[in-house]
Amino acid sequence: MSPLRFIHAIDLVSYWSGKAASWLIVALTFVVSIEVFKRYILNAPTAWIFDLNNMLYGSLFMLCGAYTLALAGHVRADFVYIYMKPRAQASLDLILYFLFFIPGMIGLIYAGADFAADSWRIGEHSTVTAEGPPVYHFKSVIPVAGALVLLQGMAEIVRCLVAIRTGAWPSRLEDVEEIDVIETQLGRSEYVDEESRRQAMEGAHAIDEAARHRTVVDETDRQSKTP
Repeated sequence: MSPLRFIHAIDLVSYWSGKAASWLIVALTFVVSIEVFKRYILNAPTAWIFDLNNMLYGSLFMLCGAYTLALAGHVRADFVYIYMKPRAQASLDLILYFLFFIPGMIGLIYAGADFAADSWRIGEHSTVTAEGPPVYHFKSVIPVAGALVLLQGMAEIVRCLVAIRTGAWPSRLEDVEEIDVIETQLGRSEYVDEESRRQAMEGAHAIDEAARHRTVVDETDRQSKTP
């Protein structure tokens, strides 16, 4: 398997696992809506709903970590990094992945598996609220999420190696983002002429591409390509 196919295969795993986990927000919205109705209309609040909300949101947050990494969506301190060339960026990333990321993820998986095993063994329930629900299934999310992020990290390491060798970042999977909304709105606007629309979209795409691949857009070069 070629490096690019390896990256693409793992990106797909992270992408679809994140998409599947995103449905937890629907469940969370439903639970909160029902509880608001029960609490303020029926005056019959549920004691354990706080725990359930935490577990749903926590699972969503953790299980979408690999998806976010696959789309380069995690928060970064780019004020120096962004001015580096792709090879320098990839080299720095590679060092940081081996120094911090891999040990951190291995620690998360190891500790999370231990927490989950203990929780299943004693049939642990939450003690935060009365009639606390079981939490062993929630703690099982910890090692699973860690394994998914570690798997995506392997793809990111290969992506760094490819960038070091070629001098350019390999492409990433794309998803619906704010740039797509802007493009749709500009396309339907009656108050923006075609030339202004084209220039606005070129600038927006350039900024989006720079953010996605963490490289600086050469404004002079971009303007020189504009007819």
